[in-house]
Amino acid sequence: MVVGLNHLTAPLATRERFFIAKDRRYEVLRQLRTAEGIEELVVVSTCCRTEFLLWASEPTLAANSLIHYLATEHGLKLSEWEHFYRRLDDAALNHIFRVTCGLDCQRLCEADVSGCMRIAWEQARTVGASGRFLNALLERAISLSERVSDQTRSAKRGVTVPSVALELARRIFGSLEGRKLLLLGTEKSEPCARLMCENGTGPVVVIDQSPARAQELATKLGGTAAAQTDRWSCLLRADIVVSATGSQHFVLTREEAERIAVERNRVPMVIFDICIPRNVDPEVRRVDGILLYDYEGLDRAARNPVIEPSTVPTDAEKTVMGEIEAFRNRLKTEVVVPTSVALSQRLEEICRKEFESFTRERGPFTREQDQLLRALIAQVAQGIAGSLARELKQLPESEEQEKMAAAVARLFRLHSQPAMAGSKREKGKNEPKDRPIAINS
Repeated sequence: MVVGLNHLTAPLATRERFFIAKDRRYEVLRQLRTAEGIEELVVVSTCCRTEFLLWASEPTLAANSLIHYLATEHGLKLSEWEHFYRRLDDAALNHIFRVTCGLDCQRLCEADVSGCMRIAWEQARTVGASGRFLNALLERAISLSERVSDQTRSAKRGVTVPSVALELARRIFGSLEGRKLLLLGTEKSEPCARLMCENGTGPVVVIDQSPARAQELATKLGGTAAAQTDRWSCLLRADIVVSATGSQHFVLTREEAERIAVERNRVPMVIFDICIPRNVDPEVRRVDGILLYDYEGLDRAARNPVIEPSTVPTDAEKTVMGEIEAFRNRLKTEVVVPTSVALSQRLEEICRKEFESFTRERGPFTREQDQLLRALIAQVAQGIAGSLARELKQLPESEEQEKMAAAVARLFRLHSQPAMAGSKREKGKNEPKDRPIAINS
C-alpha cells in the first residue's frame, strides 16, 4: 500500500506541512514500524511528494495508524484529507515502479527521484523498518530505473533546478557577466551556483550556519565566505540569491524584503528558494523589485507548451509495465509456494499415519510390497498438493489467492496460515478499535 500526497494532489504550502526532513525520517520510521497494522515501512519525502510505502496484512489498520501519526505530529485537519491518496495492491505496485523510474514525477524531480528512493530504502533498512517484501520491491524498482534512465534521458536533458534557474536569470538580466551571486546555505546550492559561475556570474559570496562549510564551498567556487551577521549587507549588493539553508523558519520576510528593495532603489534582484520547507516568505514575490521563484515557480518555467498526451506507450512505459507484471507474478508465488509446501507435508503426515494403521491391521508386508505402498502414497500426496498449487497459480487476483490459501489451510489444518502480507499480528490486535477512516483511493 502507498499512502501520501504529491504535486498533483496538494499545493506546495500543503506539501511543506507534511515534509519530513532526511534526519528526522529515522525517528518516524522507528515510531511507525511498530504501529498497528504496519509490518514493513519506507518513508519518502521530497520537494514534490511525501509518501509512506507499506506492507500490511490489514490495510485499514495501517492507514488509521498513519492518520493518527499525521494528526498528532503534523496537525492533519479534516479539510486536508482530500490531498492524500491510497494505492492498494496492483495500483501500489504501478505507483512505486513508475515514480522510481521518473515516469510519474514533477519534471524537476525526475532526475533525482531514483536517488531519493534509494536513500529512503537505506534509511528503512538501517532501522529495520523494511523487510523481504519491500526490500525485494525497491531493489527491483531501483534497478529498473537505471535501465529506464537511458530511454528517458533525452527528454529530461536540461530540465533540472540549476538549468531552469540559469535560464530564468538569463531572461531577467540578459547577460550574467558580473552579476553578484549570494548563496544562503550550502547543501543544495552548489550545483546551481556552479552552473551560474560557468556562465559568467560572479563574484560569489557564501553564508552558512557552519563557517567551515561556507569557506569550503566559497573556495571551490572562487568566491568568499561571509558571516551570518553580514547577511543584510550581502543581500543589498546581490543580484541573484540562491537560498537552501534547511531552516525551519523564514530567513527573509516580506517586511525585510520591502526594506531591502527600498534601499536598493528597486534595482531588480532574483531569489531562487530551492528548499523545502521554503526559506523565503512567499509574500516576498509581491515586493516590487524582487523576483522570487520557489519549486512551483521553477516547475512552471520548466514545462513544455501544452500538447495532447500521446496514446502510444513509450519504450520506457513498456519496460516498466513488463517489470510490474513480472514482480506481480513473483508475489503470487509468495502465496502459492508456502501453502503448497505446508499442504504436501500435511498430506504426507496423514498418509504415513494411515499407512501405519493399515500395516498393523493387514500386515506385515514384504519389503517389496512396503516400498510399493509407500511410493503410491507419496504419489497420491504429491498429486493432490500439485493440483491445488496449479489452481492457486491460475487465480487472477491476489485476494482470491489469499482466500483459497486460507481455505486450504483451514481444511487441512495446516500449522500456519500463509498470507501475502507476511506474518499477521495477534487476532486481538487485528480487531479495529475505532471506525475505519477512508483515504481517497
